Amino acid sequence: MRRTLALVCAAVTSMVAIAFLIPLAVIVRDVARDRAFTSAQLTGAAIEPVLAVTTSRATLARAIASTQAGEAGQLAVFLAGPRSGDRVSGGTLVGGPQHASDADLRLAVTGGESFIAPVPGGYAVLQPVALGASGLAVTEVYVPAAEVSRGVFASWAVMTAVAVALIGVSVLVADRLATRITRPARALAEAAGALGNGDLTARSTPAGPPELVAAGDAFNVMADRLSRLITAERVMAADLPHRLRTPLTALRMNAAGLGPGRAADETRLAVSRLEQEIDLIIRAARRPAPDEPAGCDAAEVLTERMAFWSALAEDQGRACHLTGAERTVRVPVPRSDLATAADALIGNVFQHTAEGTGFAVTLHAGDGVVLVFFADGGPGISDPDSALQRGSSGAGSTGLGLDIARRVAESTGGGLKIDRSALGGAQVQLWLRTGAPLSRRTGRGGRRRLISR
Repeated sequence: MRRTLALVCAAVTSMVAIAFLIPLAVIVRDVARDRAFTSAQLTGAAIEPVLAVTTSRATLARAIASTQAGEAGQLAVFLAGPRSGDRVSGGTLVGGPQHASDADLRLAVTGGESFIAPVPGGYAVLQPVALGASGLAVTEVYVPAAEVSRGVFASWAVMTAVAVALIGVSVLVADRLATRITRPARALAEAAGALGNGDLTARSTPAGPPELVAAGDAFNVMADRLSRLITAERVMAADLPHRLRTPLTALRMNAAGLGPGRAADETRLAVSRLEQEIDLIIRAARRPAPDEPAGCDAAEVLTERMAFWSALAEDQGRACHLTGAERTVRVPVPRSDLATAADALIGNVFQHTAEGTGFAVTLHAGDGVVLVFFADGGPGISDPDSALQRGSSGAGSTGLGLDIARRVAESTGGGLKIDRSALGGAQVQLWLRTGAPLSRRTGRGGRRRLISR
């Protein structure tokens, strides 16, 4: 658009400049010619008073030499001889040299009118002067061609420069005006492209003409509504699996007590498949919403999730405890991610231990790390390395719970570890890095002692 507007303005300004420049150039040329020829006529007329007094060659020679044109050899007087009808016999030239041809001189004498005759290197201005009843003289003023065009080319150059400057100014002004349109339009297009690529925080800064401002405002309103709709959808998708966890766990416990039989096996298989689908929904909902902060308070999240699971724990006679959540502990993990990881690990306790088995969650803030221990009093995990493999499970589940928690920990530079707990069962250690790595002097053993505390 900028290029198009600049070309249009350049074309229009050029046509206007040419329309004025050509006539003005012709006028300048004609003015210069008229100035030169008028000056020559005045020079010739200056000799006429002398011719009216005397035709003495010596006197005329002195009068001619006293003028600037005569001194430069550009003024001469032709004293014609006696006329016989239209013919002139003889004649005398004073001053000079003669530039006009003899035919031009005879034409001036016989015609009795002034005229300009082209001669080699310029022009000769011939003016007849009556000397009495029968006498006639002709003044000849030579005008060089350079004198006729003096100042013309300089004037043309100035006019051309002015025209070029006007074209340049018009192009510059057009470009500035186009920028007021193209820059907001480009910013709006970039924001639309970013929104189309999934960046729900992309917004446009309305600027430019009123139409573009209205378009930018409409785009921002659309982006806000779209962001709210997607956020509400994600909240619903993230909340639904948590709501289904409790009845699903109870259903799984009931299915486990059905005993042998085809119907019981099919029921347990259906429950297992349903649980897999819910785990997939949880994993899909793990990605934080666009406006969700990058960090959260781990103590607040764990308190909320323990309150959620405590109802089911009370129904099954499980003792549960949360330790270390008395003060704020910031972690560089979105709230939804930490809640999903906590639900996955606590859900594993309900899934892989018998009713009545207690569990405890401990939050500890260390040097650059935050540790969360999920301990239970069950049988433990016989092969921790296999359990940490994605999709691996020894109890018929999807095996995604530990993988979800591990990915959350690794997103901060931390990790996940399985050990024996003080309650006698398994202890899953969720390690979230919050700052610089631990000092080299603690070594591998130092880290292990900190985690096992």
